[in-house]
Amino acid sequence: MTMLLADIGGTNARFALLEGESYTPPVNLPLSGFTGIIAAIADFLGGRPPPAAAVLAVAGPVQQNRVTLTNRDWVVDGAEIAAALGIGRVRVVNDFAAFSWSLPHLSGADLHPLGGGTGAPGEPMAVLGPGTGLGVGAFLPPDRVLVTEGGHASLAAHDAREAAVVEWLRARHGHVSAERLLSGQGIENIHAALSALDDVATEPLEAATITARGLSGECRTCREALEMFCAQLGSVAGDLALLYGARGGVYVAGGICPRFPEFLAASRFRARFEAKGRFRDWLAPIPAHLIMRPDAAMLGLAALARQG
Repeated sequence: MTMLLADIGGTNARFALLEGESYTPPVNLPLSGFTGIIAAIADFLGGRPPPAAAVLAVAGPVQQNRVTLTNRDWVVDGAEIAAALGIGRVRVVNDFAAFSWSLPHLSGADLHPLGGGTGAPGEPMAVLGPGTGLGVGAFLPPDRVLVTEGGHASLAAHDAREAAVVEWLRARHGHVSAERLLSGQGIENIHAALSALDDVATEPLEAATITARGLSGECRTCREALEMFCAQLGSVAGDLALLYGARGGVYVAGGICPRFPEFLAASRFRARFEAKGRFRDWLAPIPAHLIMRPDAAMLGLAALARQG
């Protein structure tokens, strides 16, 4: 039985076909050339017969097998897609459901270590991913995943400098969530706040520019912004370990951090992961990993599809 797998973002979608235990190499399609997701799927399928089923991962909250893309005015509706393309059953899931399902299947070169021990077999695993937003999920052995809107939980400052950044952002946005700092926009927010607090005259910079200048060391404010991003990421990752009892490990996904794995590993990420007072010793053995595998979501979709 052939099944369609799709990882659908706001700008691009990746498609593959699951046949038995393996899936075909993912094909990336920019969505700007299509009028809707049905047209994009039809283009990928070409002249192939309709697959028996499909599992689609979409960035956004899923309700009744339907989701509106966060960064594109499209609706992904499982029933509509099935009817239009003759696919037997179409299941729509959150993109962090796919990442969560991938966790037990990642190993070796798929991962970059971020400290801790080897993890406890059979225990929950958590995942968070800074990208356009901040996704959060967990794998609960043996066969359940939990997807939340944890990226919108309130962010805690850990020192006076972070408190000043949070307060600067609160004056502009009201509620300061974890996503407000831990995302592409978050890197830009941190940089803008630091520049304002230090009275540094600078034009607004994009996250990619801040990251590049921070890594090279050519800009002190960019460097501090990147360092604060990594530290706060470690704090939130440690919070997830406590909240989910994730003794099996905490994983960092998303498109931002794989651009600087060595910097992240050498940053305050791990120190802040464990900086939870009386629970430092409880957190110390929990491993943290950066997911380097670019098709991790597809791997998770394949695992979910095999569940039936």
